[in-house]
Amino acid sequence: MTQIVQPDSLVTLHYRMALADDEELMTTFGGSPATLKLGSGELAPALERCLAGLPVGERRVFELDAGQAFGAHNPQLLERVPLSAFPADVLPAEMSMIEFSGPDGAKYAGLVRQVRDGAAMVDFNHPLAGKAIRFEVEVIGVL
Repeated sequence: MTQIVQPDSLVTLHYRMALADDEELMTTFGGSPATLKLGSGELAPALERCLAGLPVGERRVFELDAGQAFGAHNPQLLERVPLSAFPADVLPAEMSMIEFSGPDGAKYAGLVRQVRDGAAMVDFNHPLAGKAIRFEVEVIGVL
């Protein structure tokens, strides 16, 4: 009986993620496969939905538009942060990721887009927000 990926499966697979123009972002093909627990946040929900229902041995390519993948880029998630608000040991540099703590203690990563006039423009969107994604998977096993 062929095993099928379920929304809460522990799955061993090879995957490749690329932009729509096929610029590769990451891949496990040619190396060790990944083992992921679906539903645990290890993989974006949109990518998990692609896997659900696939049988072991299946190799598929999914084309996801920006809305399906990591969402549209939200300009409201760009925030101007005064340099004085950063801890003394943190020097924001353009195109660096910085982790922030929210009022509830949750951690948020932000990409510093620009540093100018005593402030950093920090983008709290997912780095792939607004981008179409090509997601290729080969299901090796379901545990």
